[in-house]
Amino acid sequence: MIRLVSLLSALVLSFALGAVAAPKTGDKAPEFSAKDQAGKTWDLKDLEGKKAVLLYFYPKDNTPGCTKEACGLRDRMGDLEKDNVQVLGVSFDNAESHKKFISQFKLNFPLLVDNDGKIADEYGARMEKNPKMARRVSFLIGKDGTIKHVTDNPSADVHLKEMKEAVSQLAAK
Repeated sequence: MIRLVSLLSALVLSFALGAVAAPKTGDKAPEFSAKDQAGKTWDLKDLEGKKAVLLYFYPKDNTPGCTKEACGLRDRMGDLEKDNVQVLGVSFDNAESHKKFISQFKLNFPLLVDNDGKIADEYGARMEKNPKMARRVSFLIGKDGTIKHVTDNPSADVHLKEMKEAVSQLAAK
């Protein structure tokens, strides 16, 4: 009975928050528009046909796993740029927090501000147990606007490994 109540509570919370199922490989990537740490607006549709996009959601700036993932992407930026991939990080943190995170770890890609969780909701990335945070999930979006690969795993190492492989496969096509 307790399990049933927990399941129903989670469903009601998901519905109340407007959560949707995460898009899968082959799906059209949900459109979004958001400002980064510097106030620049990023629209997914503006990148379509020009660049692939590695859109990664993470729980919180300056935490161990999130820092490991961000620094891993930073260190691979040369290869990602060579493969024509735009990296965009997304969390519920505000622009000031993103600026400090970028400065402290010399990150070389934008971090989008998603205070209200609208982008996280479009991508089904809101944490179930802490709905004011995104969970670690990454989407590799091709130039055609479709999702080529999804990594949904709490491990930063898994994200870095899988996305490196997925970008390599995309670049080889």
